[in-house]
Amino acid sequence: MTIDEQIEFLRKGTVDFIHEEDLRKKLERSRKTGKPLVVKLGADPTAPDIHVGHTVVIRKLKAFQDLGHTVIFLIGSFTGMIGDPTGKSSTRPPLTKEEVLENAETYKSQIFKILDREKTVIRFNSEWMEEFDAAGFVKLCSHTTVKQILERDDFEKRMREEKPIALHELLYPLVQGYDSVALKADVELGGTDQKFNLLVGRALQREYDQEPQVVITTPLLEGTDGVEKMSKSLGNYIGIDEPAREIFGKIMSISDDLMWKYYELLTDIPAEERESLRRECESGAVNPRDAKARLAKSVIADYQTKADADKAEQDFTEQFSKGNAPVEIESMRVASQSWRVADLLVETGLVESKGEAKRLIKQGGVKIDGEKAENAAVEVAVGSDPILLQVGKLKYLNVTGGLNG
Repeated sequence: MTIDEQIEFLRKGTVDFIHEEDLRKKLERSRKTGKPLVVKLGADPTAPDIHVGHTVVIRKLKAFQDLGHTVIFLIGSFTGMIGDPTGKSSTRPPLTKEEVLENAETYKSQIFKILDREKTVIRFNSEWMEEFDAAGFVKLCSHTTVKQILERDDFEKRMREEKPIALHELLYPLVQGYDSVALKADVELGGTDQKFNLLVGRALQREYDQEPQVVITTPLLEGTDGVEKMSKSLGNYIGIDEPAREIFGKIMSISDDLMWKYYELLTDIPAEERESLRRECESGAVNPRDAKARLAKSVIADYQTKADADKAEQDFTEQFSKGNAPVEIESMRVASQSWRVADLLVETGLVESKGEAKRLIKQGGVKIDGEKAENAAVEVAVGSDPILLQVGKLKYLNVTGGLNG
């Protein structure tokens, strides 16, 4: 590609490009010297799963990788213990080092569904941050002012609402910014909610006599509800490690309007082809449901296989068009005893907590052998005969007894 073509390729699906002329100079120098750019993406492993909302920016990292540049997936093993205050209305509880490292291992296995394992550099920011002594950290803090940090929207809002800001939260942008200094990053990527932190990195590099990094941000992807940013805590996420049938069903549940944003940010289908398909849907030549099914299969094929995508479509059609349960339903054995339905849902892993179970039951989203569970305290006698549990429209499980109670 020419430099212009590279910039156009990298611009796809981005919001901020700070600054294009800086990126052009870096790309031209890279081509002249044969030295690839260092491109950084950081992620705090605050939860074990990566969802498709995370992949928007990871796919941009892959774009730089495809152009031959050195990509660094930086795991925030130090910053994860601070807790990113971005978008938070209150102080979030920091994770322990053990929790961070456990989640990091899961991240490492999942990102290679997108990135080339052989060409990806994995780093942990605890490598350099844990080497700071008190004097060194005080010196790092001298490179910014309290006023600059408090200009962050999250902090301004919390101060107006008289909500507390813990001192360690003020240090988060500074630590993330120093990561760019430690790695001598040419480019840093992040979601639009990370723009402040990324710009701190650019400013710190100047303080350390480095050429400032280019900052590129990508849009935040709305979850399946079409309103809130995709988040596991909100239950509107699509995990890349979820069963293909669940991914397919979740994508089929999004609105027709949101579908096009998913097409743009989650697939490599060219813009001309996307727009042509959109026009066909608007004219009635193509049913939006068919376009959505194509999107779902494309996403599944990226993280699993084409065969998985085809099977997911078949199961979905069988289940929803004909009103049947899936042909293949997983089975699990639990203790032979009477279970409260909320406890049974947690035990089988169909939900993560009793709170989630109670909420779903109250909404009528839990069925036992085809009948809606009336309340969380309903008792289910589990024995040798299988019991069919259904959570929402997508999760089915046959449960039998057999384990010692």
